[in-house]
This record gives sequence, structure tokens and C-alpha cells, in this order.
Amino acid sequence: MGVSKTVGKQLAPKMAGIAPGLTSSFVREALHRAIVGVGPLPPAAKAADKQLEEQKGDVEKAVKEVIENHVRYAGAQGFVTNIGGLVTAAVTIPANITGLALIQCRMIAGIAHLRGYDLDDPRVRNAILVAMLGEESVTSMVKKRKIPAPPMALATAPVHDSGIDVIISTEVASDLITKVAGKRLAITIGRRVPVVGGVVGMGADGYLTWKIGRYVDRELLPRPTR
Repeated sequence: MGVSKTVGKQLAPKMAGIAPGLTSSFVREALHRAIVGVGPLPPAAKAADKQLEEQKGDVEKAVKEVIENHVRYAGAQGFVTNIGGLVTAAVTIPANITGLALIQCRMIAGIAHLRGYDLDDPRVRNAILVAMLGEESVTSMVKKRKIPAPPMALATAPVHDSGIDVIISTEVASDLITKVAGKRLAITIGRRVPVVGGVVGMGADGYLTWKIGRYVDRELLPRPTR
């Protein structure tokens, strides 16, 4: 286990005290805003359709563009929210977590839309959240029965089981807090140079988003469109 993950696990239980809004509900709110649009970011489906148009109807090229665009978004917010050093951690760690959740939800939702999934379907929304965990975490959590199934199985389940909504939200929130908080404190404590922290944060968030995008690209197979 890396230093950042160890530090993150130690910090995660304390995050509610630093930012009370960072409960499991924040990932659902991030997903909602990603789907309907927020600020300068249009809804995930609309942005994905624009990429599809630019790629002349080639779904696979559009998916790659969606991933690349969101990797850049993640890198940019990773730099801004990691540049301040340890002194500003109590403010910028929550901002980094919520920003990364929004960007990754939007990317996954865009891919799902391009592959023929209904973003209003609660099964698909659960699949989007689980996909944020990344392939390794999903595999591990399914084996440990912390989550019921991988994204594709959740999205195509015969019926929606509302009982798993809170379970999924809680696991995703905990995993995201651990990753971001651990990365941030490990960078700052180890380097003690704020600008370096920004650069490393940019690379870490961009790379994490790229890995998740590639996982979703493989995991969410095309669905027939009506």
C-alpha cells in the first residue's frame, strides 16, 4: 500500500469534520449536476452528442474525445486545488474531491450515453457511480461483497434495487475521499513546495481520470438504441 493511500485511509474518517457536506450524498449530487449540467459545463449527454457530431457519427472516436476532454478538465482542477500547500488543505481537499467527482461522473455519463444507456435510469446511475471506483477497486469490492456487481451488470439488471443506492454512494464517497485526501497530504508533507503539489496533483487527477475512462470504455458495452 502506498503512502498516499495509507494517509488517505487515516484522514477519511475526519473529513466530515473538515467539510460537513462531504457525506455519501455528495456523490449523488455530483452525478445529478454532471447529467443536467452545471455552470459552464453543459449536460453530459449534450456534450457527448457534440463530440459525436464532430466525429461524424463515429461512436468510438467520440468516446475517446470525451475521455481526453475530461482528463484535461481533471488535470486543470487538480492543479488549482493542490497548489496552495498544507495550510489550505482544509478548504481545497473538499473542493478537489467534489470537483473530481463531478468531472468523472460527467465523463462516465457521456460514455454511457454514447453507448446507448438511459441516464435517467437509476440502474445506470448506480453503474456510473460504481465505475468511478476503477477496475481494481470494483473487482476487489465485488469479491468482498461490499458492492453487488460491476457497472455493466448493474446497468443491465432486470430491475432496480433501491436498497443498494446508499451502499454504493457510501463506498464511492469513501474511496474518493481516501484517494484525494491521501494524495494531497502525501504530496504536501513529502514536498512542502506548494507549486510542486499543484503539478503533481494535476498529473495524479488526470491519470486517475484517464484510467477510469479506459475502464468504462471496456466495461460499458454498446446497448441497442430504440
